[in-house]
Amino acid sequence: MTKSISLAILLMFSCTVLALNLRAAGEEPAKGTPPQAETAAPSETASPAESAVPAKPAPPAKRAKKTGQAPPPHLGYLYPAGGQQGATVTLFAGGQYLNGVKHVHVSGTGIQGRVVHAYQPLRNLDADQRRELARQIREAWDTRLAALPEAERAGVSLSRALPLNVRSAKVAPEAATEVKLPDHPLFNNIAGKDLWELSHLVRELQRYRKRQQNAQLGSLVEIELTIDADAAPGGREIRLGRGNGLSNPMRFQVGVLQEANEQEPNNPQEKLKLPSRPAITLPVTLNGQITPGDVDRFRFQGRQGQQLMAAVSARGLNPYLADAVPGWFQAVVSLYDAKGKELAYADDYYFNPDPVLFCTLPEDGEYELEIRDAIYRGREDFVYRVSLGELPFITRVFPAGGQRGSEVNAEIAGYNLPVLSLPLDLTGEGPDIRRTRLTTEGRVSNEILYAAGDLPEMLEAEPNNGVEAAQSVALPVTVNGVINEAGDEDVFVFEGHANEVVVAEVMARRLGSPLDALVRLTDAGGNLIGWNDDNKDKLSELLTHHADALLTATLPSDGLYRVQVLDAQGKGGADWVYRLTLAPPKPDFSLLVTPATLNMRTGGKAELTVHAVRRGGFDGDIEVLLADMPPGFVLSGGLVPAGQESVQVTLSAPKRPRPMPTPLHVAGRAVLDGTAVERRALPVEDMMQAFLPRHLVPVEEALVLVSGAAPKPGRARPAAKKPRKAKAEGETP
Repeated sequence: MTKSISLAILLMFSCTVLALNLRAAGEEPAKGTPPQAETAAPSETASPAESAVPAKPAPPAKRAKKTGQAPPPHLGYLYPAGGQQGATVTLFAGGQYLNGVKHVHVSGTGIQGRVVHAYQPLRNLDADQRRELARQIREAWDTRLAALPEAERAGVSLSRALPLNVRSAKVAPEAATEVKLPDHPLFNNIAGKDLWELSHLVRELQRYRKRQQNAQLGSLVEIELTIDADAAPGGREIRLGRGNGLSNPMRFQVGVLQEANEQEPNNPQEKLKLPSRPAITLPVTLNGQITPGDVDRFRFQGRQGQQLMAAVSARGLNPYLADAVPGWFQAVVSLYDAKGKELAYADDYYFNPDPVLFCTLPEDGEYELEIRDAIYRGREDFVYRVSLGELPFITRVFPAGGQRGSEVNAEIAGYNLPVLSLPLDLTGEGPDIRRTRLTTEGRVSNEILYAAGDLPEMLEAEPNNGVEAAQSVALPVTVNGVINEAGDEDVFVFEGHANEVVVAEVMARRLGSPLDALVRLTDAGGNLIGWNDDNKDKLSELLTHHADALLTATLPSDGLYRVQVLDAQGKGGADWVYRLTLAPPKPDFSLLVTPATLNMRTGGKAELTVHAVRRGGFDGDIEVLLADMPPGFVLSGGLVPAGQESVQVTLSAPKRPRPMPTPLHVAGRAVLDGTAVERRALPVEDMMQAFLPRHLVPVEEALVLVSGAAPKPGRARPAAKKPRKAKAEGETP
């Protein structure tokens, strides 16, 4: 009884949370129906064509109801989510409200895109369509089977590959009346599919109805991207647009390796007696999607002593999912030998949910890489990319930064590295946290982060463990150090003065270090002045654990003071690098602006939210203004008052439409220590994680699309008068 009550309460709570989040997203759940009504599952012997069901259209957004304007396109995923330099890539964009999209906008340079075709959600097939689909599949099957050598043909099992209704389909001349199958990628070029693809097609349709339908992923658009041969490797953002709407950005990666898309069925549990596919040639970037319960395997040839690396991008492609727990696709990878023995396994890389697997292959032969979700979830937006091969991967960079204007050649360590040093670009202009990678011999390493600071820098000098061995430093300074082993702690001593305010800040996790920093400040007698473990940074909301420490303390008297840096979990190693800044507080601020995509009518208005990240005790007014914007854009209400962390401002659009998206540049101006300082606002997307938490996720650019004015509601026309009927002779009026 207690369990039943608890289950009922949990169900009510889940429905309430889902309804609230639908309203928060500007959508209303359908009245009289549960928020996520599931379709009854068919029997296992159901026809594949019968299993396709209609996707329910989502209610229009509230803002669309108010303005009379159609909701803007919304992207939920791209597949594949990347492509090789110099290639032309066909990919599919899934989402909502994608009807009528005509334009592809790609950030950066080196990629041109076009919309090829838009598909409607898959709906039920009538009896004629089901028969026609079965006929085409069987005809293609027989054609492919006949083309095989006799020895391979004998090993093919028809009963395992195709369901009964397809096996028994009559291959007869086409009927006089042509039967048209739905316009959907599943049914494209059935005659050109191989035996594996045909087997996957019927299974995909059988499973389709069992899946929980998601209107936010129901629309599908085919896109073609042309990537220049000299396009810079790394991330881009793709948006789709139509005349009056531009979508949110989705991530796309440009790579240097050959690419291979998964070929279903590749689940180890499905023992289909079909001709073997050729092994994948390394190095390669693999692309795939995980559906519910799906497990993907890729077979390749390896050699003894090969330093294999498999780096997964999954959460890195789609950081937060609003309606999934834990809020992203949690990938798991395993490596198996030809006998099915597991050789290696990874479900993360230190604190990063995207796993990286390393393994030295024990012998020549075939191996299989497996990827799945940690708890066997899946759906269309569980998209992944895997870089697989003997590829360079950097696990450590030291020092992890330097002073602006200086020259630093950092030491690097990792796997398959042809060199052990990497120059850091520390030119004066640019962000505090920067990115780089190693590029040699046609190979590109993973991206690493490093910092550019303003203070003098020094390296820690071991031994500096304990009070007696403390390393002497003079403030202000940034110290680059390493927690070399488990239990290690680095101690620094400086001379302080009464009432002096000192800031001790560790930058490690924000630069990719696994260090969970803890900082203690003590006086000469060992008395604790203050300590800190974790400090949340709004500029780094992709982190799952804000593990960098920040301590601000007022010194009670003149004398020596010691700062201890250690790992809060007692761990350590060569990768546990950090940067410790010891200095007086320096007033400063940063701004974040959301949303990153605005759709406006000529002369219309839209709201922006500007978030202020204050540092070093700065608590004054921040003026918000437009920077480098075309004439006609006006910002009003642009002031973050003293002590506040955010403000809503109003952007007014010009009187004439702008056919192309316009970059939106917002800046903040404030007086710091008597000097007027201006900072550019960083564009962010306000993303929900797992039904409740929200995060400000950085994006490359903010864009505003200004379309023509909305049509004004006209007055109702009077009904046309009916002509009078002529009065017949002798008829009374």
